[in-house]
Amino acid sequence: MKQNLKIMTPKQIVAELDKYIIGQSEAKKSVAIALRNRYRRSQLSDAMREEITPKNILMMGPTGVGKTEIARRLAKIMEAPFVKVEATKFTEVGYVGRDVDSMVRDLVEASIRITKQQRINEKYDLADEIVEEKIINALIPGEVPGESDDNAKNVNGPNPFEFFLNNSNYPSQKKQYEEQQTNDKQSTPIPEDVAMAKEQVKVHLREGKLEDQLIDIEVDDTPKTNQLDMQNEGVGIAIGNIFGDMLPKKTKHKKLTVREARKVLREQEAQNLIDMDQVVDDAIENAEQNGIIFIDEIDKIASGSSMASGADVSREGVQRDILPIVEGSVVNTKHGPVKTDHMLFIGAGAFHVSKPSDLIPELQGRFPISVELKNLDKDDFKQILTATENAVTKQQKALLETEGVEVEFTDDSIDEIAEMAYLMNEQTENIGARRLYTILEKLLEDISFELPDDYIDKVMIDRELVRNKFKETVKEVDVDKYIL
Repeated sequence: MKQNLKIMTPKQIVAELDKYIIGQSEAKKSVAIALRNRYRRSQLSDAMREEITPKNILMMGPTGVGKTEIARRLAKIMEAPFVKVEATKFTEVGYVGRDVDSMVRDLVEASIRITKQQRINEKYDLADEIVEEKIINALIPGEVPGESDDNAKNVNGPNPFEFFLNNSNYPSQKKQYEEQQTNDKQSTPIPEDVAMAKEQVKVHLREGKLEDQLIDIEVDDTPKTNQLDMQNEGVGIAIGNIFGDMLPKKTKHKKLTVREARKVLREQEAQNLIDMDQVVDDAIENAEQNGIIFIDEIDKIASGSSMASGADVSREGVQRDILPIVEGSVVNTKHGPVKTDHMLFIGAGAFHVSKPSDLIPELQGRFPISVELKNLDKDDFKQILTATENAVTKQQKALLETEGVEVEFTDDSIDEIAEMAYLMNEQTENIGARRLYTILEKLLEDISFELPDDYIDKVMIDRELVRNKFKETVKEVDVDKYIL
């Protein structure tokens, strides 16, 4: 069972991160403390809580060493809204930093998705009971008098003016007649034979004997493009929703198996049981208090020279536009204003050409915790191949097992792959742990191409196979030729 964030100590958080990320203990320690400080802050009085802001983190290190993965896993541990943005996108022609608010709007949308799914999960038990009744009624149709009349009545869809008629202070004769019909329908007893049939169907349904039975169900008709969202400087206008809440929902009939119908109806009924207004309110609060924004390639908007060229001016402009969001401001979204004062910002970059001091001083001050991530060595690669929960060797084994083939990596092959990844990163571009994906894909390329094959049921990957596959790619550097 997943541990609750509130009772996880920094050491426990680091232990959780160690399952997926090798090394980088300093960075893990920093983010674990930042995460725990959020819980500590929540225990304070309201007055003191407002004064304490998150200590934003700046991660420095080459690509592929775990910067993004640390932030992503951190968000998963705490089930927090998380969004990753590339700082370089704001320097593109036409942006010049103007659209930096989009990172906050994306975070709010992520928070709404998380909160909505949590609320839906809470309603599944109640929804299952409703779905069971609907499926039973679909399997035994016509037991309620007048049902066919209702279906015929809505063939041409709902009357768009019916809302105003139904909500008038002067009820129409039509409304009175429909209410009388509804009362008569509810008071009509269900015949005994139908009731017995329904009970029998319920038993068969729960035993799974009717999963492939086709039934006709009524589902909400929601067009794929039901609304046009227009964003203008943070003000969202959902044209499709202006009259959408006033008009009754459209429905349509679908023929599905019981198994498929259960999935469709379960989601539909669970969504009908939640209060979306409350979901949005809770999601905005969650984004404001627990949201994490990961700003990647932040070093690319740092100017490494004092020349006031066009590119440097653009980069500094982006920094100055990001600054108020990191400092704490109010951003308008289509769901309402959102405060960024207590969001956690994690900046990351390689800082090969520029350095953190090339950022404008105000932005530097907003990232008080700086962590340098180290290059990966051969031992790190070996652990990545075998020790992590989602190790790439485990992924490849699982993929080929779907074809009925068992793949086994010998210890010496793991050593050779780790050594090769390290050498290739040293001799060519250093892409960190991503080099392992390149090597393993190339190593298993021929085997994957041949499958499925009745004659192949087990594959042994050893050192000799790895060397033969890459003998032309990786060569030891002869240092003697550099000695005078």
